Amino acid sequence: MLLLTGGAGFIGSNLLASLNEAGRPDIAVNDILGSDGKWRNLAGRQLTEFVPPADLSRWLDGRKLDAVVHMGAISSTTATDGDLLMENNFRLSLRLFDWCAATRTPFIYASSAATYGDGAAGFSDDWSLAALKRLKPMNLYGWSKHMFDLAVVERVARKDKLPPQWAGLKFFNVFGPNEYHKGEMTSLVAKRFDDAKAGGPIRLFKSHRAGIADGDQKRDFIYVDDAVAVVRWLMETPAVSGIFNVGTGQARSFRDLVTAMFAALGREPKIEYIDMPLSIRDSYQYFTQAEIGNLRRAGFDADFTTIEEGVKRYVSGYLDRADRYR
Repeated sequence: MLLLTGGAGFIGSNLLASLNEAGRPDIAVNDILGSDGKWRNLAGRQLTEFVPPADLSRWLDGRKLDAVVHMGAISSTTATDGDLLMENNFRLSLRLFDWCAATRTPFIYASSAATYGDGAAGFSDDWSLAALKRLKPMNLYGWSKHMFDLAVVERVARKDKLPPQWAGLKFFNVFGPNEYHKGEMTSLVAKRFDDAKAGGPIRLFKSHRAGIADGDQKRDFIYVDDAVAVVRWLMETPAVSGIFNVGTGQARSFRDLVTAMFAALGREPKIEYIDMPLSIRDSYQYFTQAEIGNLRRAGFDADFTTIEEGVKRYVSGYLDRADRYR
C-alpha cells in the first residue's frame, strides 16, 4: 500500500488518477476535504483508505507501506499563521520522514520553488547544505518548506538514519485540472478561462522594468502531467535520492500563456495591459526558470510538454467541458 498525503489536492489528486489509470488502487489518501469542493478531485477515483490528519499517527503505527508520497501542505503564499504552517509543513513532514527512516520506507515529498525567494540568486538545483543556506524565501510558505529541506539535508550531512530513498521536489508553476479549490493560487489559465471564452479581454500587468515588454514577465510553467511523471519516475527508481527542481527548464511569458489559451479556443488573443499595483511593484518577480540538470543526470529523460500543448490539453480536456475534473 502507498500513503499519499494531500491526495485530494491539486498535484496529489492527479498523481492518484495517474496511478489508478496504471492499475494501482492500493492507495491510502491523507487529507482534509473541507467545504471548498476539494472532494470532487477524488470523485471517480479508487483508494483503499481515507485517513484524516488527526488519525494519521495512529494509522501508521505498526504498518508496512511501499512508500510515502507527501504532497500535503498549506500551500498559500499569502498564509500568515506561522504556527499552523510550521506544524503542517515542517513538524508533520519531519515525523513522516523519521517514520520512513525507522521503517525503511521510501519517502518522496513536495518542496517548492518558493524556497528561492525573489530569484536574485538564481534557481540552482544544488542541494548542498551551503547552497541551501544561501536561499532567502520571501514568504512564510516558502520559508516553512525551506526549513524542512534544510532539516533533511542536515540529517544527510550528519549521516543520520535515512529512508532508503528520499526525494524533495521543488515544483515551479504547475497548472492543470483539479486546481480549482486553490482560490488565488490557481493558475492564470484557470482563473481567466471563462472571461476568454465569453469574449472578454485578459488583463496582464504592464512591465515596470526597463528592457522587459508588457506581459513579458516570465515563469517556468509546467503542465501537471509532467509534474506527476517526475513523481512516478522517482517511485520507480528507488536508487535516486536528492532534491530536484520540477520545471521545464524553459521560462515562458504570461503573454505566451494567454495566447496559448486563446489559440486553444480558436480565437485571436485579446489582451489588455494594466498598471501593476504599487504594493507589489518593488517585489514583483519578473523571471523564474528551473535548473533541471540534477534531474537529467539522475536519469529522468522524458520531454516536457510545451506551454501550447499543455494549455490545449487543459482547455479542450477540462476547462471547456461541463465536468472540469480529472
